[in-house]
Amino acid sequence: MNNLTLTVENEIAVLTITRPAALNALNSETLDELNTVLTEIEGRDDIKVVILTGGADKKGNEFKSFVAGADIAEMVNFSAAEARAFGMKASVPFFKLMNMRQVTIAAVNGFALGGGCEISMACDIRIASDNAVFGQPECGLGIIPGFGGTQRLARLVGMGRAKEMIFTCDNIDANEAYRIGLVNKVVAKEELMPTAKAMAEKIISKGSYAVSIAKAAINNGYDMDIKNAVEMEANLFGVVNDLFGVTCSTHDKKEGMSAFLERRAADLTDF
Repeated sequence: MNNLTLTVENEIAVLTITRPAALNALNSETLDELNTVLTEIEGRDDIKVVILTGGADKKGNEFKSFVAGADIAEMVNFSAAEARAFGMKASVPFFKLMNMRQVTIAAVNGFALGGGCEISMACDIRIASDNAVFGQPECGLGIIPGFGGTQRLARLVGMGRAKEMIFTCDNIDANEAYRIGLVNKVVAKEELMPTAKAMAEKIISKGSYAVSIAKAAINNGYDMDIKNAVEMEANLFGVVNDLFGVTCSTHDKKEGMSAFLERRAADLTDF
């Protein structure tokens, strides 16, 4: 891979976007690589959490940019058809981040502008360093967000705040992003990766199969009416309690409940 690095340790994958000369901006090659590596990760039982972050800039500053946006140099001469294709190309790995059974955490270590804000929003959880900057500057370039920004931002922070950010192109700092619900945590720069890894370890310590089913329930139920969403949850609750709906209860269900009743630590291994 030319633009990504992947390391795996203790069931945690750290996926780093590395385009130092472009502040990790997303071009077609990077999106293709991202799709390829996420497809690989989806099939690996030895990875339960993915942490997505940005690499250092060309001066070696690790906290300059998470992803500075989509690559304007590639986009500048797009036709309408090419622009649509570029947006659809991004949607494939972005939906993988959103829907894959592994939990995805964006460790935002600097600029998260345009496509950078959008890819962070595709992740399940966002942790920001205290110098992180978020924004959707597209309208200032005569275009609109094309990687899901008009949709995911409104779902995370509400329609009014999303419209303000997109219409004014104003950037917001990490603390404001936390205040409006765009990020889950803000930490000092030096604590960003330790915090992300600690959260990953905590998630892994729970029932990974149950976590993956809970993720699917949250994602799939979000746009349903409440009655159908609760019915879907009940169906999935049945799946977790009795795998395949017959008599083969999951190990984690038996072990987790037994451990609770016996007041001991549970050994949860399903995925």
